Amino acid sequence: MFDWLIVGAGFAGSVLAERLATQRGDKVLLIDRRPHIGGNAFDTHNEAGILYHKYGPHIFHTNSQAIFDYLSQFTKWRFYEHRVLAEVEGKRLPIPINLDTVNGLYGLTLDEQDMETFLAHRAEAVADIRTSEDVVVSKIGRDLYEKFFKYYTRKQWGLDPSQLDKSVTARIPLRLNRDDRYFTDTFQFMPADGYTRMFENMLDHDNIRIELNVDFKDIVKEHAARRMIFTGPVDEYFGYRLDPLPYRSLHFQHETLDKEWHQSTASVNYPQAHDYTRVTEHKYLTGQSHPKTTITYEFPTDKGDPYYPIPRPENAARYKLYEQLALAEQDVWFVGRLATYRYYNMDQVTGQALATFRRIEETLPTP
Repeated sequence: MFDWLIVGAGFAGSVLAERLATQRGDKVLLIDRRPHIGGNAFDTHNEAGILYHKYGPHIFHTNSQAIFDYLSQFTKWRFYEHRVLAEVEGKRLPIPINLDTVNGLYGLTLDEQDMETFLAHRAEAVADIRTSEDVVVSKIGRDLYEKFFKYYTRKQWGLDPSQLDKSVTARIPLRLNRDDRYFTDTFQFMPADGYTRMFENMLDHDNIRIELNVDFKDIVKEHAARRMIFTGPVDEYFGYRLDPLPYRSLHFQHETLDKEWHQSTASVNYPQAHDYTRVTEHKYLTGQSHPKTTITYEFPTDKGDPYYPIPRPENAARYKLYEQLALAEQDVWFVGRLATYRYYNMDQVTGQALATFRRIEETLPTP
């Protein structure tokens, strides 16, 4: 008899498995329908010996000392600041948009003060900011919006920015200076030996049993557990009884090239051309030295594993109905991006899992 059945061995499930096993002494059965732990953060060496992220680039960044300290128990870190270029009108320019982006695109020599004036003159007044389009045009105007955001967003989400909630582009910063870092968080690091090794260390405990290639619908009957933590799609848990929630998926095309480097930054975005949204070169992320290089093309799609909840008001309303069902479930906790229909980063999922453990501690006596 297990104390817990945890469905999903990504960040949410693994963090909770570790906390329950080490802090409470609970016996945990952790399952995943994939053949590996780590969820979408899973990395592995390909046939050439290059460590790559199978499900696209995962860049760890956080402003939380507590979250960074927690994960530091299971990995050493390599300092890494992510940089991205966008190919626009035949030029590769920094993204998020900064001073060099505007000067390079328009052939200008603006300074920081000029940049602020430049954008203010082009920004459009939007009385009621509701959509992703509203957010961007109110900050940078129509031309930059169309060159960098409009078509990229259409590819990424399968919807026009005018159809998406403002939260999608509200996440995207704007810089008046030359700072070309994609993130500005206090802690920006990559696991020194990769994410998979970090998860292996996290789950290395006698109280944790891991079973892979297993679906939660099959395991419940075979292994009785007193309680469950579910990190998969909440609508799937309830058999889609309120109709499926919309998700966006990704298809990845990995290629190993017989040269040391392919591009000048880790990721290059393509907002104007091609069916793919970006190309990532993994050696930038891992710090690995190798005579060959592996790159990954990302193709957004509606088919495949769910990756991103689609942020639209009608989807949020449908999730609220599922949330009511989830709250009524006895001895089941719903945690993670898919289970709570939220667009969380890795550190946010980790924080949510740690907060869930604290609530469990408050609710349930230690056996």
